[in-house]
This record gives sequence, structure tokens and C-alpha cells, in this order.
Amino acid sequence: MKKITKYISIAAMAFLAVGLSSCKNETNKANQVTEDVLAMATPNEVSLSKGYSIGDEATDFKLKDVDGSMVSLSDYPDAKGFIVIFTCNTCPFAVASEERMVALDQEFKGKGYPVIAINPNNPEVQPDDTYELMQEKANEAGFTFPYLYDESQTIYAKYGATKTPHVYLLKKENSKNIVKYIGAIDDNVRNANAVKEQFLANAVNELLAGKEVTVKETKAIGCTVKQ
Repeated sequence: MKKITKYISIAAMAFLAVGLSSCKNETNKANQVTEDVLAMATPNEVSLSKGYSIGDEATDFKLKDVDGSMVSLSDYPDAKGFIVIFTCNTCPFAVASEERMVALDQEFKGKGYPVIAINPNNPEVQPDDTYELMQEKANEAGFTFPYLYDESQTIYAKYGATKTPHVYLLKKENSKNIVKYIGAIDDNVRNANAVKEQFLANAVNELLAGKEVTVKETKAIGCTVKQ
């Protein structure tokens, strides 16, 4: 009887070991499958990646402007950098920032830092963010800068934008666009008249003065990107 119990115990341990090994293999396979799927999935099929951090090189892009032209950062050979703002047509926070975006473009475009606005929203989720309504918005709001359509929803994911508006300040260094500031335009997205600290403008002015950006990251306040 003892021998039978012993054999049963040994068999159970062996079965457990095989089971654990199998689970481990399945986990490894699952991880590999996940990695493979992530590598080829669209932004709608996976959660948003971490995106860029300060000091990272930002990717260029080629996106459709509201005038029908295709726009890339490489189209601005004389620029010192870029103010890239992910925004949209109808988010109250984005709407409240429109005049500020125009003012930023007017202040800094001539100094080498033009504004480039990008709509990351999926119009199937947010019907008011179609390309045609983007054209209307740009005209009504008097945009002086490109308003680009991230139709494939890949650029906002690479950058890591999660809100509208969400700002990425880039500086050209050795032909690369390096991220110098990420976050909000200022400290009061709801009320421009109550702004006390202009995070983005301060950062651009520091770069123009040849200085390091003091405040490198702030929290972007706005509507979530509609996937």
C-alpha cells in the first residue's frame, strides 16, 4: 500500500511538473503572439503606447491638411523646431484653446517655431471630427497653421498623445526633431484670462535664448482622444 501511495505521489508530481512546464510554454507562446500582434496592430486594436519622453527623437509624418495638401515636418527646412498640438473640432478644452494656438503661431512662426495642429480623433467614434468639419473649423476659427488629419490614428499613438489639446514642443538638433516639452499650453485651459503661467511660450522662449527648458512636462488637460 505504501508503495502504491509512493507511486501515486511520484506520478502526481510528474504530472504537476509537466503541467507547469506546459503552462510556462503556453505563456511564452502567448507573450510571443501578443508581441507579434502588437507589431502589426492598428491603434484601435491595442491600447495607447507610452509614446515619447523628453529627449526622444520625434517621428516625421505626412498628413493631409484642410486645404488638401500633404504636410510633413521636412517641408520646413528653415524651422528651428515645431509646436505640435493634438487637437480636435469640438472638445470644449480644444475650442477654448483655439485663439491661444493662433496667437502662438503668430508669435513664434516667424522666429522658427510654427504651430502644427493634428486631429487624432476617429470620426466613427466622434462624428463631429470628420475631415470636412475640420475644414469648416479651420475657416471659422481663423487657423493660421496647418490643421492635419491623422486618418490612420498612428501619429498620435507614436507621440503618446492622450488628450485634446496635447502639446509636443520639438527642437531641431542635427537634423532630428527632439522633444523638449510635453503637456499643456498653459495653467488654465478653461479660461485664457486667468492664465498665470504660460508653460509652452516660456519653453519656446527658453529654447530661442539658447537655454534649457525649465519646466519640461506638465499635465495635459482636455478630452480623451477618441479611438
